[in-house]
Order: sequence, then C-alpha cells, then structure tokens
Amino acid sequence: MMIISFLNQKGGVGKTTLSVNVAARLAAQGQKVLLVDADKQGSASTWASLREETPFQVVSMARDNLAKDVLKLAADYEATVIDGPPHAEGIARACIIASDFVALPIEPSGLSTWASDLTVRQVGEAQAFKESIKCGFVVSRKIGNTVIGREIRSMASEAGIPLLNAEIEQRVAYAESLTMGKTIFEWSPTGAAAKEITTLTDEIIQHVQEELRDSAATQAARA
Repeated sequence: MMIISFLNQKGGVGKTTLSVNVAARLAAQGQKVLLVDADKQGSASTWASLREETPFQVVSMARDNLAKDVLKLAADYEATVIDGPPHAEGIARACIIASDFVALPIEPSGLSTWASDLTVRQVGEAQAFKESIKCGFVVSRKIGNTVIGREIRSMASEAGIPLLNAEIEQRVAYAESLTMGKTIFEWSPTGAAAKEITTLTDEIIQHVQEELRDSAATQAARA
C-alpha cells in the first residue's frame, strides 16, 4: 500500500491534473487505485461525474480529520492518490500525515514556490512523528525553452526539498482531457503529456520503494 498526495497552498498549479492522471497510470499498471478528492472545490469529483465509470475509485473527503479515514480506506487498495486543497492548512496537514510521499507541484512563478513554503513546513512537522514521509517538488505547467522555466530549479533548491527529474509542461491536452472527463492516456495515449505523466509516476514509485527498502533494512538491523 502506498499513499501519494499532491499539495500546494496555491491553486491552479496542476494538483488535480496530476492526481487524476497519476492515478490513471497506476491503474493502467494493474493496481487497484483510490483517488481521494480532498479539495472542497471538488474538481476531481466533477471530473469523475462526467464519466459512466472510472478506471479507479474516487471519493470526496475534504475535512481536517481525514487522515484516519483515508488510511482505513487505503488498506483496501494498492495505491491511493490524494488531490489536496489550496488555502486549507488543516486539510493539507491531514493529507500529509496520511501520506508516504508528498508531491508539491510548483509552476514557473515565484508565487507557487512561496505558497509551497507552508506545506514544506508542515511536512517537516509531520516527519517529526512519521520519519518515513518523503516529499519532492514537481515542476508543473512549465513553459518549455524559457529562462523562467529553467530557473525554477534553482528557486526550488533554496527550499531544501528534492526536485524530481520529471517535469510537466503547460499543454492544452491536459485541460482538454479533464474537461471531457478523460485521462490523458485516453485522450492522447502516445502524446508528450502521457509520457510526462508516466515518467513522473515511475519516479514517485521509485522514491516510495526506496523508502520501503530503507525501512525494512532499519527494522532488520534493530531486530
């Protein structure tokens, strides 16, 4: 079981886009997947309502004490993805506590980087109680081949949080697919956007698996 959350206190950085499509990629790999819509705006739930059926289960749960319920639900799934809210410290904190990996999408704007500072602090606080929580910045809505797109890596490094190698560019395909109630793999399975999501998902899985191996080694050493 692994729980991945996408969080940033700023809205419009691509949390729902990444949550839906990473969940779709995990499901395509044969995993039983749960997507938790923890945003009161309910974007992921709205997306699901446009379909007759979804490739993964979607539940709406936007409350400050969701951690316990998410962990209980996640026990029946191989992977759980949480679409976190903006401007909701209590809910974001609960999402972090429930997570194994916290992905912080940041776009080519100082605003999203600064807005992620609160989430970074919350992750640090949660790690004091749950050392296994890992996190990383994800470059989202990047404008290709621009100076600001390249400089975002140096901006993120100042926060002391790892920056994932995978990058998500600003592409019309992402907006079109969500609007039509599709995943990017249904909308444009061989396109650049689908390849970006695949790369991102694989990298996150690698981080989670490394943590599981480290935890197992630590427990074995203590025994």
